[in-house]
Amino acid sequence: MVALSVADWILVVAALAFSWSIGAHYTGACMGMAHAAGAVTRREALVWMAVLTAAGAAIASGKVVGNIGLDLVGASELSAVSAAAVVATAFALTTAYNYLKVPTSTIQIFVFSLIGVALGAGIPVHWAHVEGLVEIWVAAPLAAVGLGYLLTRLLSLRGTGMERPVAGSRWSSPAVALLVAMALAASFAMGANDVANATAVFVSTRLTDILLAGVIGGVALAVGVVSWGGRLLSAVSFDIVRLDRRMAIAAQAAQATVILVAVVLVGAFTSMNQALVGGMAGAGLARGQRTIHWPTLRGILIGWAVGPASGLLGGLACIDALIRLGLPR
Repeated sequence: MVALSVADWILVVAALAFSWSIGAHYTGACMGMAHAAGAVTRREALVWMAVLTAAGAAIASGKVVGNIGLDLVGASELSAVSAAAVVATAFALTTAYNYLKVPTSTIQIFVFSLIGVALGAGIPVHWAHVEGLVEIWVAAPLAAVGLGYLLTRLLSLRGTGMERPVAGSRWSSPAVALLVAMALAASFAMGANDVANATAVFVSTRLTDILLAGVIGGVALAVGVVSWGGRLLSAVSFDIVRLDRRMAIAAQAAQATVILVAVVLVGAFTSMNQALVGGMAGAGLARGQRTIHWPTLRGILIGWAVGPASGLLGGLACIDALIRLGLPR
């Protein structure tokens, strides 16, 4: 076994802390609507999400972890110190947004922290790959809007039986059971999608292979869900769109579909919150714009704008401070 340097240990600790913070950050985006609908208790929401998130990270994250770990910047020139600066910056910003209950994009924070550190350390940035990722970030919520709209219309057709009571069931109708299933699918998608934020740097710096990076990050995500996830569990829920159960199912299904397509087929990660809000907006449009709570939506859009900017500036500042301390880039 190769001995780890002090810089390597700092990187590992920072990456695990960032994974923990990410897990807490997305409880609302994955399980918030099922919890708000009374389909699952707070404890059930957190435990079930933790299990599915760890599974998604271990089973389905390989392609995106490999792509992000090796393609966005010159991986051969990314030292353990520079990688630690990236994840430490992203961890600090994500944790601050968690504390403030601001649902933003941890992916965009991570990518722009990476770009900031690369620019400060003189590491080449693969701008073509970054541009391709930004294109997916734009396309994903738009696709979720369309899916949310279409699924809401389909689920609203007469004769679907979505609200039919189920005798002897703890869930009052097939709609509630389906909402829980979509929330669990979103939790699996989150693990596959977001673990690369924290542990792709393990691959970049050759600390681990792709599979082990996904497994380690998935465990840390799960710990974040159960230990601090309750804070954001209901932060998204019904604050953006006044949803009934059919609309909630459509929005969550749109989110999970868009994320899994991006991760499994394209090998790219995109924002869980943006995909969910896109699905919710599509569901709202299917019922009329009066269902959309625009002030809340505008606040979240502002948070998304602040996230990349703070990541870029934070990454530049962090690597500059480490260089001034005499640490290698």
